[in-house]
Amino acid sequence: MHYQPQIDLRGGQVVGVEALIRWRRPGQGLIQPGAFIGIAEESGLIAPIGRWILQEACRQAAAWQRAGLSLGRVAVNLSAVQFRQGVVEQDVRSALKTSGLDPNRLELELTESTLLQHDESVMAMLAQWSALGIHLAIDDFGTGYSSLAYLKRMKVDKLKIDRSFITGLLHEDENRAIVRAMIQIARSLQIDTLAEGIEDPLVAEQLKALGCDGVQGHWYSEPLPAAELEQWLKRRAA
Repeated sequence: MHYQPQIDLRGGQVVGVEALIRWRRPGQGLIQPGAFIGIAEESGLIAPIGRWILQEACRQAAAWQRAGLSLGRVAVNLSAVQFRQGVVEQDVRSALKTSGLDPNRLELELTESTLLQHDESVMAMLAQWSALGIHLAIDDFGTGYSSLAYLKRMKVDKLKIDRSFITGLLHEDENRAIVRAMIQIARSLQIDTLAEGIEDPLVAEQLKALGCDGVQGHWYSEPLPAAELEQWLKRRAA
């Protein structure tokens, strides 16, 4: 498990970390999730992998909380396949109970397609999570369905602006207009925004001017194992 910090654009503090899995394959080093998550979904292995991610992320976040480290919430991606297999609700509750993590410290990231392809029982489950204090984020916002109806039907806490809109932000009027519109929609609904894939400080400044709340990307830190992230945080504080 690796963790990438999320930064508040107004104050500069770390407000969360995203849990990102890597596959350490003998002889090949770390394999990025894009190379194996799709296969895991097709084979059915995504359920035990997703369960382990939830358990490990919650365990680590609870350990950081007990140690007094200020790392905000831990964000965990949920696959649409986990919802189809009907195990995700139990997995979330089990991870919180086993770790002792405050539900308010957990953020679950869902895709637009996950929300729009499932029935009322899923919406009810998301409402229950929200009532527990778990935060809900829409990942890769803007890359899925064009309908925004789900934003009215459920309590979303954060929209994550996909990196495809961030690339070229400084030089492409169309991208800038789209990102501005996303931020304005979110703000009108009292939803936070976070932009992914920041690799240039000028892009971060542009996003701040547009009113974006937070950012994450290699300009601040690449995804790091827990121990290395702790050292990164200490260096940043110093």
